[in-house]
Amino acid sequence: MPGVVYGKGMDACAVSVDPKDLEKAISTEGGWNTLITLKGDGPFADKVVILKDLVVDPIKGFPQHADFHALDVKRKIYTMVPVHTVGKSQGEKEGGSLQVVRHELEVYCLPSQIPGSIDVDVTALKIGDVVHIDDIELPEGVEVPHEVNFTVVTCTGRKPEEEEVDQEQEQEQEVAVEE
Repeated sequence: MPGVVYGKGMDACAVSVDPKDLEKAISTEGGWNTLITLKGDGPFADKVVILKDLVVDPIKGFPQHADFHALDVKRKIYTMVPVHTVGKSQGEKEGGSLQVVRHELEVYCLPSQIPGSIDVDVTALKIGDVVHIDDIELPEGVEVPHEVNFTVVTCTGRKPEEEEVDQEQEQEQEVAVEE
């Protein structure tokens, strides 16, 4: 399968990769953020890269082309990491639903410290509770640059108190109609 390697301090160069080897490499916990060392003859030899884009045949599902970003393993990079929720929230047990607002987070870290995912423990969340970015404990050496304390996960649904208030309001309306 054809591909291209590009990065700071190097000209883009064409490569040929075995699709099965690439699939095996990215099927790990790190996914596309798995560090891959390229082997072969050319300016890409022994470069550490991550997969940046993969073109897949829309009908047959076979990979057709790969883009790789060459990294300096001693310099921090920005990359996207998936968010995974851990556990079942208290709100879900009470009939609410868990909503992941941000499925991925942009992280800033050394290539060797890229986490496979950002895990968010949701077991204590009740209906109406929210997990903001500042509430999440990040792995050592990993930062999520942000100016606003944005929402990552929330638990939604009707609170039992609201249902009781609604029933009382309905009874008051029925009394008013009967008079």
